[in-house]
Amino acid sequence: MLETLKARVNANAALIRRGRWVNLTFTLGIDDDDYLVTIDHGRISEIVPRRLATHSGTFAVRASRATWDEHWQPTPRRDFHDIWSMLPKGLVTLDGDLLPLIQNLQFFKDVLASLRKEGV
Repeated sequence: MLETLKARVNANAALIRRGRWVNLTFTLGIDDDDYLVTIDHGRISEIVPRRLATHSGTFAVRASRATWDEHWQPTPRRDFHDIWSMLPKGLVTLDGDLLPLIQNLQFFKDVLASLRKEGV
């Protein structure tokens, strides 16, 4: 599934252009599994499982598998359509240095939404 994320982001010229100044690694949590997602000039260069607690990204975005599955629907239900909507409902957690996330919020929201299933 996460290889699909890499392929979709890297095939989206508009998204790469939006993230052209983004160079960092962030943690994507799905249930108890964490993945380190490395962004290099707007492209995902690597996604690897987090093996050690000392390995971390600049910030972390974590949610349950069920929450992500709903977020990745073609038309997610209310409160699941955006990480900012999921936050006050306790569906997603954010931690770490959130400044790069906020500075590039639309980029990261679009990266996370790029796994949405196509068609309705």
